[in-house]
Amino acid sequence: MNVLKKVVNFLFELGHLSYVPRSGWHKLGIKDPQSVAEHTARTAQIAFVLATLEGHKNPCHCATVALFHDITETRTMDMNRVSKGYNLTDHKHASFDQIAGMEKVSENIAYVWNEFEDGKTRASVIARDADILELMLTARDIEEAGYKDAKEFLNSGMKRLQTESGKKIGAELYFADPNAWWKEFQPSSKFAETVGL
Repeated sequence: MNVLKKVVNFLFELGHLSYVPRSGWHKLGIKDPQSVAEHTARTAQIAFVLATLEGHKNPCHCATVALFHDITETRTMDMNRVSKGYNLTDHKHASFDQIAGMEKVSENIAYVWNEFEDGKTRASVIARDADILELMLTARDIEEAGYKDAKEFLNSGMKRLQTESGKKIGAELYFADPNAWWKEFQPSSKFAETVGL
């Protein structure tokens, strides 16, 4: 198979992350949980912000590490912690099969995927904290919607955060109103002047 055909197949495969549900939310009775694609998009955004707060010299790299961390779940599916206790899925093998044959693209994706898995670089620590913070933000949304057991996801997340900024964000969001961003919205004075307010 030529490289571009493999690249196109891989890009189609990435689209299937939007069909893979985050399985942990099923434990709370959420019928239509967030997809892996939704989770990884916000995780990458959080990684960029967190890297900036942590003074990392390359927030884009941290975001990229986060963006690719769950790509194998098109093949392995997302597993909650109960499922993981019984499942010996070989994510590394799945990753190898998934990205093989794309030459430099394969090398670059393997680099950031393995970096996240190894968890030894500063960028990977930031990306892992971003992954946890995304889980916590979603849990807080779900808790606010009336699912009180979502607090368990907040509690376990707080214990696993490693960066100072991550811990501070985690503590802040713990009791934050997920809807404050729109409830407290006031147009900026410049915008207000432009539209005549």
